Amino acid sequence: MTGVDALLLALGAVAVGAGALVVTTRHLVRAGLYLVVCLGALAGLFLVLTAELVAWVQVLIYVGAVVVLLLFAVMLTRAPIGASDDLDRPGWPAALIGGGAGLGLAALLVDAFRWTRVDLPEPGTAERLGEQVFGSWVLPFEVLSVLLLAALVGAIVLSRPDIGRPAADRPVPTPGGRR
Repeated sequence: MTGVDALLLALGAVAVGAGALVVTTRHLVRAGLYLVVCLGALAGLFLVLTAELVAWVQVLIYVGAVVVLLLFAVMLTRAPIGASDDLDRPGWPAALIGGGAGLGLAALLVDAFRWTRVDLPEPGTAERLGEQVFGSWVLPFEVLSVLLLAALVGAIVLSRPDIGRPAADRPVPTPGGRR
């Protein structure tokens, strides 16, 4: 076993462990932080596999934007941040379904490839990827950005019950800022 193999195993173990903590923790903010660890370990795996562009896109988009948006939306909507008793459900059905899906996918892959060596295409470059993303995929890219903006505006509207209410129904602020 080489050092690269050991590093891949270690980063994979961190990613799987953090992913398991994401779905088993009872604290929503901690789940978001465990997600940061999991996605960071995946970026490390991409770095070890010499896919630097994919690793930095992982860090910038997923860790830097999506998780921050998730935590921002959770805190903005005034969701309960601490442990929640209504999330205490038995985990065995989910473990059974997840394990069954994992075994099914593994059996499908083994049956499809039968341990044969697959020839890979020539590796891409950042220039070719940029041409594809901003050439033929620019419309879906922009639609996704509008969708994320709509989700943020929706979170703000849901967190502020006074938005959209007629002026007569709004509470009148009293002097000193108390209602």
